[in-house]
Amino acid sequence: MGGTFSVKRALAATIIAGMLAGSMVSATAPSAYAASSVAVIVNNTPITSGDIAKRVAFMRLQKLGGGAAEARKELIDEALKRDEILRIRVSVGTSDVDAAVARFAAGNKLSVEQLSQILDKSGVTLDHFKQYVAVAMSWPRAVNLRYNSGNNGRLSNEELVRRMQENGGKKPVTTEYFLQQVIFVVPAAKRNSIIGKRQAEANASRAKFPGCEQAKVFAATMRDVSIRNLGRMMIQEIPEDWKGLVEKAGEGNTTGTRVTEKGVEYLAICKKREVNDDLAAEVVFRAEDIGKKQGGEDPNSKKYLDELRAKAQILNK
Repeated sequence: MGGTFSVKRALAATIIAGMLAGSMVSATAPSAYAASSVAVIVNNTPITSGDIAKRVAFMRLQKLGGGAAEARKELIDEALKRDEILRIRVSVGTSDVDAAVARFAAGNKLSVEQLSQILDKSGVTLDHFKQYVAVAMSWPRAVNLRYNSGNNGRLSNEELVRRMQENGGKKPVTTEYFLQQVIFVVPAAKRNSIIGKRQAEANASRAKFPGCEQAKVFAATMRDVSIRNLGRMMIQEIPEDWKGLVEKAGEGNTTGTRVTEKGVEYLAICKKREVNDDLAAEVVFRAEDIGKKQGGEDPNSKKYLDELRAKAQILNK
């Protein structure tokens, strides 16, 4: 599914992408300008005065407080995370980051080129932004691997029983959807010239949508339209950018359209039902845990980073 994110959270809520062969987090990032001087070295990775200036500009763009000292601290933390991400090989792919940046640009009615120009004028640069996004997307994988390696992040049977006992012995009820994704593809080279036309076509097609069983036949009657079967998803698993639209759409209907990095999309609600099986209980409990973490810093993330900092060689110049 396509999605958007704000500069302020910049993919900290992660965009959930599969493991790809390519690696976006590079061993040499952040990269230095030739005119920049080295300000600090973290495990043999230099952070330059130019990098710090970009981060100060990025913080200003996010309307966050802090100056060079806070920017330096952020970059040191990111360097520690980057080293660990590379060491345990959990970096997201380049295409994941490019897609995330494209979603952000589209969500703000910009092309990636226009976003790059804005970032350049702000003193941030697209490359600095992408490196930030890459670490923000990859670090939760490292934390999950470190603290949930024995069960792939799933709750144990014992934990499920304990949580249900706390819930009065009842399994929580949630809504389960079977979804299809309808994509009116827009090539990047033609995005600015045809996106409006494609959105009009997508909106018009919703009234004619024949249902999920005939969706592929329906798509074949139009140009550059693809169908993706998303299968079973509980409401807690649906990305925030789509959740509200899905909840408004009834069974057999389609959601409103959204502009994404792929083009213009909407979802078809093939089936909708209330469930309270073990899988539903696990999804609900995990969503509750994630909600608690988003209320503040994940204690496991902080603990992990503190351990890396204690073992690191950090040399201020």
